[in-house]
Amino acid sequence: MDGYQNELTHSGVNGERLAKRLAELAKIGWTEEGGCERISFSQEELKAKELVMKWMEEEGLDVMMDGAGNVFGRLKGQEDVPAVLSGSHVDSVPHGGHFDGPLGVLSALEVVSAWREEGYQPKRPFEVVIFSDEEGARFNGGLTGSQAFIGQIEADEERKRVDYEGRSYEEVLKEVGLTPESVASAKRDLDDVYAFIEVHIEQGKRLEKANLPTGVVTGIAGPTWLKVIFKGVAGHAGNTPMNDRQDALVAASDFIRQVKDFPPQVSDSGVATVGKLEVKPNGVNVIPGEVELTVDIRDIKNEWKEEIVRLVKTCAQTVAGKQEIAVELEELMSVDPVEIPQHMQQKASEAVKEVLGSEAYHLPSGAGHDAMIVGRYVPAAMLFIQSKDGISHNPKEWSSLNDCVQTVHVLKRFVEKVCDE
Repeated sequence: MDGYQNELTHSGVNGERLAKRLAELAKIGWTEEGGCERISFSQEELKAKELVMKWMEEEGLDVMMDGAGNVFGRLKGQEDVPAVLSGSHVDSVPHGGHFDGPLGVLSALEVVSAWREEGYQPKRPFEVVIFSDEEGARFNGGLTGSQAFIGQIEADEERKRVDYEGRSYEEVLKEVGLTPESVASAKRDLDDVYAFIEVHIEQGKRLEKANLPTGVVTGIAGPTWLKVIFKGVAGHAGNTPMNDRQDALVAASDFIRQVKDFPPQVSDSGVATVGKLEVKPNGVNVIPGEVELTVDIRDIKNEWKEEIVRLVKTCAQTVAGKQEIAVELEELMSVDPVEIPQHMQQKASEAVKEVLGSEAYHLPSGAGHDAMIVGRYVPAAMLFIQSKDGISHNPKEWSSLNDCVQTVHVLKRFVEKVCDE
């Protein structure tokens, strides 16, 4: 509560209540480093869901958990029409922080608390959502709950999964009262869903540098993972002259140096990262004969991402030709990005203007979120909250209460606009 501006508690939104709920939730899975350990499909994740479900019931919501462990707290609307949903997740990465996920859930719940105090009932039903297994830390996957929600989970495929302790998918689910079949059958009738809005910490520094509490997300980047293998000739480091070498690492180094220059040639939102590199035979006195590396390429528009991929591939071939070595290219994965619909961005921007008195700051999301999955089927939007130093997935993850509460006010106004359509 240090530094909290009490005047931000108004219109039913209560900063002290939000802070207390965040603190209470943080106790579940608390680590010695002051971080969070609530791995998906764990007892800790389940306890966190149960605590939020208790708060939902106290706010008068109709609460249910589906076969994937997704939680929905429903507020009846004035009319029986498709609902507006808002929320996020409560699971964490190992040794993670306390804001990634829970802040989105509790922000949506705070909107309900504010409406209750104001005696307001939206035209459309409104649901506070907790999606299961967003982070994917247990089975090296993620977004399981939202994928089940839209009907993209197949029990037979998921049953093949094994967690980091060697335990089967079925065994892990059983401990929290779920089965592969129940997860796969959790599909929601999407005709009953009008829109989905997710609040999330930025996990970057743009809002901090702009000194703003809230940002409107323009799109959620989809990654393409490209494997690049440079194949030269290994040789003795002492007996092979410099002008008679086919050094795979020299080629890889030239390539890596250039990769960073391609995204800015295409867009302001694209990124490309060489995050993994293996040198063979990896000896002190041996000229590298082969280098295998990966490039993670992301952007919020598919055509932009594909152009960056093309530039990266062309660069790899050009470098290999110059060094007179071979190169192999393989796309390991490609996920289409999700653009936030313009009308959703417009309503979010209007809410920022009305609540904060300033023009909305627009920014892309480089990370995947549940909104990326749901947004392929129903109109989705995201609001980002400023992250201190851009730190996330870390016990030092932090967003100030002032920024959180201001964003809740924006969310409340945004949801009201969408509910009134």
